[in-house]
Amino acid sequence: MTPTALNLTSAAVVGGLFTAGTYLLLQRSLMRILIGIVLLGHATNLLLLLVGGRSGRAPMVGTSAPEQMSNPLPQGMALTSIVITFALTTFLLALAYRSWTLLGDDEVRDDVEDARIVRLQRDLSAHRGTTTDPEQTDAEQTGTEQTDTEQDSAETDGSETAVGETDGAETDGAETDGARDEEEGQPTQAARRGAGPARGPDHPEGSTP
Repeated sequence: MTPTALNLTSAAVVGGLFTAGTYLLLQRSLMRILIGIVLLGHATNLLLLLVGGRSGRAPMVGTSAPEQMSNPLPQGMALTSIVITFALTTFLLALAYRSWTLLGDDEVRDDVEDARIVRLQRDLSAHRGTTTDPEQTDAEQTGTEQTDTEQDSAETDGSETAVGETDGAETDGAETDGARDEEEGQPTQAARRGAGPARGPDHPEGSTP
């Protein structure tokens, strides 16, 4: 097999591993997610070895010429990837076992906040007849709250103004009633002063007592 055919075969294997790993990673079962992560880890290791260049001797000083040595960087990165994949696999195994013990299955549950946002979006879409973006929904809710606050402030100011006008009108009415009483009282007092002492039947007007 020629090096070109070998590289094409390795590239196809890497692509297949990445495809299968991505598909399994998007499932709801923790075991499938675990297998997907393992496949992605193997695909990453193989990709690092492919892009590391030609194979050669071990990169140890004094054993061979530098031009005959292989590149040590991809090998170190692949070793690090193996360790990280192993740790993540162990964690997911413990998580799947815990979920199976408590819930009876290893299915990943929906997030409460995500479910609330989806339900709110569905309600608004049914009310308006259009699909709404969750970010736009939050912005509209904020705008609605601000509008309600401004309306409440305007109503409060209007109520205070109306109360002030009512108090002013009552004060003006009281002053008007007082002036009217004074005007009605002045002729009465003048008439009393002009009438003089009361005359009895034995002392008609014009006679001297």
